[in-house]
Amino acid sequence: MVAKNPLFVGWSFKKFKATVINDIWPEVLFFSGVATMVTLVSEMTKHKLSFSSAMLTVLGTVLGLVISFRTSSAYERYMEGRKLWVNIAIASRNLAQIIWVHVPFERMDKKTGEQKSILEISIEKKSMVNLVQAYSVAVKHLLRAEPGAYYEDLYPLVCFLPRYATHAPERASEEDMLPLWKASAMDAQKHRTAHTLTSSRPLSPDRTVGRANTAPAGSVSNEDPEKELGELSEDQIYHSMRGRRHKRKKSFDPEMALPVVYSEHPLQPARNPPKESLYDYLPFLRIIKLFFRPLLRPFRRRKPEPEVPLSASSATRSFTGKKLKPEAVDSNVPLEITLFLSSYLAWLLRNGQLQPAIASAFTTGIAQLQDTVTNLDRIRNTPLPFAYQAHLRVSLWLYLFFLPFQVWSSFHYLTIPGTAFASFLLLGFLEIGQEIENPFNYDMNDLDLDSFCLSIQRELHEITAHTCPNPEDYVFTVWNQPFAPGDRRTAEEMMNDVSHSYHGPETGMHSIRRTLLKSWWDVDQITRTK
Repeated sequence: MVAKNPLFVGWSFKKFKATVINDIWPEVLFFSGVATMVTLVSEMTKHKLSFSSAMLTVLGTVLGLVISFRTSSAYERYMEGRKLWVNIAIASRNLAQIIWVHVPFERMDKKTGEQKSILEISIEKKSMVNLVQAYSVAVKHLLRAEPGAYYEDLYPLVCFLPRYATHAPERASEEDMLPLWKASAMDAQKHRTAHTLTSSRPLSPDRTVGRANTAPAGSVSNEDPEKELGELSEDQIYHSMRGRRHKRKKSFDPEMALPVVYSEHPLQPARNPPKESLYDYLPFLRIIKLFFRPLLRPFRRRKPEPEVPLSASSATRSFTGKKLKPEAVDSNVPLEITLFLSSYLAWLLRNGQLQPAIASAFTTGIAQLQDTVTNLDRIRNTPLPFAYQAHLRVSLWLYLFFLPFQVWSSFHYLTIPGTAFASFLLLGFLEIGQEIENPFNYDMNDLDLDSFCLSIQRELHEITAHTCPNPEDYVFTVWNQPFAPGDRRTAEEMMNDVSHSYHGPETGMHSIRRTLLKSWWDVDQITRTK
């Protein structure tokens, strides 16, 4: 398959911003200025700023090889990150299939001795599959340096997890808060209010708040739930669709497919990229901005603190337009999710709900998720050593600085564009290696983690939509021709034709094998090109 040329297909300003021009233009401008100085002095004065180019070929070859190695090693990290996300998708599918297909729907309640309802077991299994879906989303936010669980695409999937280590009727306190919510800076008082609103006034399908007619089990029904609000106003409690009501119907909004729940914190968006401005497309304006900033400071209004804080991955650029790398931030959400999945597996084994082979596959799936996120975190937190990067860049700077002195005697005025082109070429490759060594942020050069998570979400919902029918319900029908092309009769016709040799106690297996052998021969002849 021939790939399309990215330079001439769908070109836009966003693709221009994805290039490394914004990162290297100050260096290219500097070395072009050095070349201009050398050329003008040598051409217009009696001083000739040139010397032998004997070292040019040797140093250029060595630097080319080193820069090529730098770019190749960064691309290997990029591809390894993509492969690890494939592992997450495979493990998520396997775990979801084990939970939905192999965990039985028929189950006896050990306390009452009665059979549990299908609804209860379906809710249990679907909730665990939602945790598997939440894992990939949590890994996405971890890699983008976005800690905690309060995100529009993550919180609705994990909000049902316990907040405290205590159990009813014990009174929970701040010291009993579990690590998942402690690290997410959960507000205990607001959480109790959000829990009261969720149980007493759930959101209707059209995302409007409505009073529930009946209170669910375990909720406060004897007292007015409004009394639980205390001094908090309802405006201080958030739900996962707040701020999303006025979106256009045709706009892409995948969080609409998630549960609608209340939250004690404003949920941060699923995507929180750096804000774009004119300076991202015309980076030289940033330098002009530095000179006018003191003059405009008295007239500038102070911006209020944002209700939703910016993530660590919302890195901006330096005053020259060079991208700033976000700081790495730890998050324990993926680990906590795997702990709940492991405890669910242990509960199934205690109750005898899984066969040993299936339990081993379940354990392997959880271990694969943990191994994958560790390797992804290794890619994110292990840049190339500083000494290697610094020595390579300084060597390249020295090479480009002395380049016009070596080539002026041969190129004269062409030294200026030649040096500019060489600077753009070598510095560009070096910057590309630095750009893609951490491919988990929001740039166009990074991996599309959001699409990976949405793909996993679609696959898991497809798995839970499977009805787990018995094979005899769909195998022996008129739609099935299992022995084609050797025997094109349907399964129903073959089963009804009891006089055929297939049904003979002595001739049955031999006749079936003969038909299958004929099928092989027909397929071999039909599918081979002449």
